[in-house]
Amino acid sequence: MEELKELRERIDRIDEEILRLLNERAKLAKKIGEIKTKKNLPVHVPERERQIFEKILKLNKEKYGEVFPSEALVHIYREIISACLSLEKRLKIAYLGPKATFTHQAALEFFGFSAQFVPCGTIKDVFTEVETGRVDYGVVPVENTIEGVVNYTLDMFLASDVRIAGEIVIPITLHLLSTADSTQKVKRVYSHKMALAQCRNWLEKNLPHAQVIEVESTAKACEIALEDESASAVASEVASYTYHLNILARNIQDSGDNYTRFLVISKKDLKPTGKDKTSVLFGVKDEPGALYKALEVFYAHGINLTKIESRPSRKKAWDYVFFVDMEGHRQDQKVKKALEELKKKTQFLKVLGSYPKALLQEA
Repeated sequence: MEELKELRERIDRIDEEILRLLNERAKLAKKIGEIKTKKNLPVHVPERERQIFEKILKLNKEKYGEVFPSEALVHIYREIISACLSLEKRLKIAYLGPKATFTHQAALEFFGFSAQFVPCGTIKDVFTEVETGRVDYGVVPVENTIEGVVNYTLDMFLASDVRIAGEIVIPITLHLLSTADSTQKVKRVYSHKMALAQCRNWLEKNLPHAQVIEVESTAKACEIALEDESASAVASEVASYTYHLNILARNIQDSGDNYTRFLVISKKDLKPTGKDKTSVLFGVKDEPGALYKALEVFYAHGINLTKIESRPSRKKAWDYVFFVDMEGHRQDQKVKKALEELKKKTQFLKVLGSYPKALLQEA
């Protein structure tokens, strides 16, 4: 017991030192904010944030052997950075709402709890908020490993001039939520159609007699479940906290390899960080070999493509445009040359942005 007491006292002293250092960091952040204001410099610099994360993760691995989990370290430093930034300026973030959806969760993970979050009814509304400057950034879903791309998000880039300023990749874990204390009391299951599709097998096996009902969002499902004990919602763990619902069953999704990628959109271009991706949109002539000639440019310059997706151009029937994600920044020499050649081989080319790869997803 004496040894346990001594160890706890050491932890208390460490906690006090951590608190002192956090306050010292906050004071420095305020001074930096004052300098930025005087010199009319941008308050939020995502490239600088990325440097901090990379340095901390590298130190944790090489110097301390990752005794403290790197994933947890990312969350802690996200909140530290978010809180310190709010002393300079509180960022305003639009996202596809309502609250407690996976897009809300992605926005929180990227910007931290100290930012101000604005839920929007549609993806178009998020783009509009960013375009008009009413918010600093927007967060929208772009693809899921099971359900595929979010076409509406891709289509918005055809008409919008916003840039991609970041990406977030989060695992989609779904739970059965209710005010009831047992699945035996559940007669109806509500959720968004995508969430229901991702746990169809579990529902058929464990709740074969329950009525499955699609609603516009997982948040709406939670609101219904909150008012009716015989109803349940399929939603995230964050939703259970937000709506004070019981988790009757955890991880009911049919696949354990279920991730959704979200894009951060902005009006600014970002500088290289060394671990970047670039997204472009282009169209080719309707003739044999046109797409092959365009894609050949990337092979010639040794650029790895991580995604290619086609969408109707909406100009005429059977006319398509292509969305491509590649490794590297548009300022990198080989990427720059490839884009210059691509422009000559396409009808039009639009660079949507160069941005850091999702943290802990570089491999």
